[in-house]
Amino acid sequence: MPDARRFVLIDRDGTLNVEKHYLSDPDDFVLIPGAGAAIRRLKDAGFGVAVITNQSGIARGYFDLARLDRIHARMTELLAAEGAAVDGVYLCPHGPDDDCACRKPLPGMVEQAVAEHGFDPARSVMIGDKEVDVELGLAVGAETFLVRTGHGAKHVAGTKAHHVVDDLPAAVEMILAATT
Repeated sequence: MPDARRFVLIDRDGTLNVEKHYLSDPDDFVLIPGAGAAIRRLKDAGFGVAVITNQSGIARGYFDLARLDRIHARMTELLAAEGAAVDGVYLCPHGPDDDCACRKPLPGMVEQAVAEHGFDPARSVMIGDKEVDVELGLAVGAETFLVRTGHGAKHVAGTKAHHVVDDLPAAVEMILAATT
């Protein structure tokens, strides 16, 4: 059955958690201040939430899928401690030169989320700290936010994002204000 909820698609590194170059240790996973509460607010307002993340560290041999699973378990634990949860985590394990359909800005991860949840990507919102996040959102018809956390500050000039905000909580504030 299709999911009538609007979905918010959130990049992981630099948007949801503090940017750490090729994060490979679950203990180094730290949420951006206010991120857990922001996701809880989205869920309380009836939104679906999915994490959309390129993880080329797998293809590069920096860590394996089992390690990434532990990192995502840590993410789930930290979100739960703030009363928050996501509906799914979608990842691309491929490198930039691999021939895949899932690496942002290609829509493969969003297509997988749509297949599992049945939401309309054109009614969704994409939030990220890189222009590839914005490009993915635009490719699927979503409203886009570029956050200044992570790598975001260096992508502000020339961004095609609909909105530029300081961080994930600021994006969520705008999303919720527009729905009331």
